[in-house]
Amino acid sequence: MDKKIERKKWPLKRVIIYASASLFAVIVFYGIVFGDQSSKLNVEKDRITISTVKKGPFQEFTPIVGTVQPIETFFLDVTEGGRVVKKYVEEGAFLNEGDPIIKLENAQLTLDIIYNEANVFQQINSLRSTRLSFEQSKLSLRGALLDLDYQILEQKRLFDQNKQLFEKNLISKYDYERTRDQYEYVQKNRELTWESYRQDSLFRDQQIKQLEKSVETLQSNLDITKLQLENLTVRAPIKGQLTSLTVEIGESISRGENLGQIDDVTLYKIRAEIDEHWIARVSKGYQGEFSFAGNDYRLEIVTVYPQVANGRFTVDMHFLGEQPNGIRRGQTVHIKLELSEPAEAVYVDRGGFYQTTGGQWIFVADESGEFAVRRNIKLGKQNTQSYEVLEGLQPGEKVITSSYDNYIDIEKLIIQ
Repeated sequence: MDKKIERKKWPLKRVIIYASASLFAVIVFYGIVFGDQSSKLNVEKDRITISTVKKGPFQEFTPIVGTVQPIETFFLDVTEGGRVVKKYVEEGAFLNEGDPIIKLENAQLTLDIIYNEANVFQQINSLRSTRLSFEQSKLSLRGALLDLDYQILEQKRLFDQNKQLFEKNLISKYDYERTRDQYEYVQKNRELTWESYRQDSLFRDQQIKQLEKSVETLQSNLDITKLQLENLTVRAPIKGQLTSLTVEIGESISRGENLGQIDDVTLYKIRAEIDEHWIARVSKGYQGEFSFAGNDYRLEIVTVYPQVANGRFTVDMHFLGEQPNGIRRGQTVHIKLELSEPAEAVYVDRGGFYQTTGGQWIFVADESGEFAVRRNIKLGKQNTQSYEVLEGLQPGEKVITSSYDNYIDIEKLIIQ
């Protein structure tokens, strides 16, 4: 007869083991399905900077450095070369317009003046001789014409008389025709003499005009040469300061060589270099300001130079209103160049995060302040203090603005 075998119950120890394993599996499954899978990093609160997103007046500007320069600079270039024989002033002197600076000597130019003067005198003498000859010839021809007029008068009187006598058969036909021919000859002779007088007058007039033109040309050349001789004394073209003079007595100077420069020290401009990042934004009319001796001064861009060198381009700025007293050539000023008008906007403080994110995302702190999560944002204009926020942040939110060098692949920061 078979014996009934009873199934033994699980021991308590086995039950506990299986229950613990099941609970662990459930916990792991829940963590995988429902848990926070983002990458995390613990950070110390003292090592980060937390800023508040704000809303208020915002203006885009960029700081630039400018150098004070004279508004006008004249370079001393000689029109004629020569040897320096005298210096009237030294570098740094203040000059009035027309004051002598240096004197040159040019022997060849002096000889040219003597030669040109001789040519002018020779041509003037030739003109005088021609005029005298013309007057004499004109007087001679006028005398001949006067004599011929008298002969015509006499021959006409004789011809009229013989004509009447011939008609009355009181003289021969030969005598009549002879007086007629003489009368006609004298008339034709006068016509030829008059034509000669007219032609000679035209020729002489043309010849005199040519001589006068030649005299004018030679005189003009002489005047130019004399002016060149006067230019051997280099004078100040404007009232200003002689900021550079690079010659010494006895030195030979070539034509067109630069001797130095004079600056107009009554008015100044600011020449500044700007990062090429702004070249498409900056144009004539943009304004800026800087402080000098406790006062603020306004500037306006009047010239933008399009050339880019070493990643920067250059602008010239003039003062709006008064310029500072005591400002000097070569001084450096720090200018706030305004790129937009002030307007109401949401903005966040500048910080090291921008170098890592490019302004595309930022860590936003939770209200509890215990952690911060990564959020995509969009930034717009900027200045030295803050960035304009276009999307992704609201006024009053807390964000981490310090460097993100170690957070590039992190989704969540645990603030300790």
